[in-house]
Amino acid sequence: MTDELEAIDDATITKRKIDHTLARFSAAHDELEAEEAKKRERRERLASRPAALLEQTRTALQRVVTTTDAEPAEESSPQTRLQEKKERKTRQTAKAGRITAAVVAALVFLSIGSAWGAQTWFDAKFNNVASLDEDSADIQDAAGQTGDENFLMVGSDTRDGAAAEDGVGDADGTPGARSDTVMIAHVPADRQRVVMVSFPRDLEISRPECKRWDPATSSYSEETSPAQKIAKLNTAYAVGGPQCVTKVIQQITGMKMNHFVGIDFNGFKSMVDAVQGVTVYNEKPVDDGTLGMIIPQAGEVRISGDQALNYVRARHVKGDPTSDYGRIKRQQAFLGALLKTVMSKDVILDTGKLSGFIDAFAKATFGENLGIKQMMTLAKSMRGMGSDKVKFLTVPTTGEANSRGNEVLLQSKSKAVFEALINNTPLEEKAPAPPAGDTASTPTSSAKSGGAKKSSSSG
Repeated sequence: MTDELEAIDDATITKRKIDHTLARFSAAHDELEAEEAKKRERRERLASRPAALLEQTRTALQRVVTTTDAEPAEESSPQTRLQEKKERKTRQTAKAGRITAAVVAALVFLSIGSAWGAQTWFDAKFNNVASLDEDSADIQDAAGQTGDENFLMVGSDTRDGAAAEDGVGDADGTPGARSDTVMIAHVPADRQRVVMVSFPRDLEISRPECKRWDPATSSYSEETSPAQKIAKLNTAYAVGGPQCVTKVIQQITGMKMNHFVGIDFNGFKSMVDAVQGVTVYNEKPVDDGTLGMIIPQAGEVRISGDQALNYVRARHVKGDPTSDYGRIKRQQAFLGALLKTVMSKDVILDTGKLSGFIDAFAKATFGENLGIKQMMTLAKSMRGMGSDKVKFLTVPTTGEANSRGNEVLLQSKSKAVFEALINNTPLEEKAPAPPAGDTASTPTSSAKSGGAKKSSSSG
């Protein structure tokens, strides 16, 4: 190094140039080293992020589940114990309602999405199929339904891809696909209630012209199936797939379907098996004239995917003269039981079971406008919803098949139900008489969850 006070000569000038060059190299080296250190820090932070997020999510979920299940210690005062018993019953009722609501499933996706970056993962697995018709002229007061979330859910009986051991038959013996289950999950813009409406598979409809549907390829052809004045609801899916079902349901309800969720036989079984079975309660054994003995004992029973599939499919249960109505009742009860299982500590805190369920759901479902983003948005808006805001209904019908073997819609009562949903007004407090032998399958009174009627512009 040179001394800046030295006499300046050619040699000194040369030395100083060398010193300055070395200094610049040293500074550049330090800057590069600092930048590299920052990069290493970012890489380490990103590498640890999934584990940290997973741990945070599990901790939060554990806190929620533990808090929900925990009960305060007994006090010595009799009055305190009585108050505590009432409070405990209230908490249990609220918890059951939240679990029963279809939207509870969204919380599962919320936890997975936060921990594993599941939005891209799930959306990549989900089979997107054109299903919606949000500009249909059948939609009543479309502007007034802004902000509402309507999920049209269809369970298909397609045998495509089924193996012999699945026990559901095959595409050769039972070609095509029909909609064994059709339900609407309605959540209004104010997120103050959830109403799930089921439709009998043999509901008599006027089927519109629809593009032909190929369930094997999940695609439509340019060829159309002509309109049919009198048909069964389950034929809409058979000839025209998701789009045709959406058309029919929007004709009946006037509601704007903005989400479509379809699921097939094998997918349903896989979801149940992924959580190692679901517990259901029955007052007596479930023995079907076509499917055989499904559940041989009464009371609480944990059933496998195979049993669950037959449980929700059975239409000829001995001792139940209601056919479709009894099945709808079981389907609604099973949905609540499945969601309760998925949200239990045994599943939420077991990443293997939880990821297995999500994986099965993603692989087995298809439709349109369903993904992590939509589920997360809905979940956030609906936390804390009480049981008095959750309602299961069956679309009003005469309760008896006509000469064509079809269930006939009660037009005035049906119109009142769907107008109440569209306008976000209370449902009728007095329900029509249920069909003989069934006390829970027709529309029941709603919770007094009114709310002001929406204007056409407010949503």
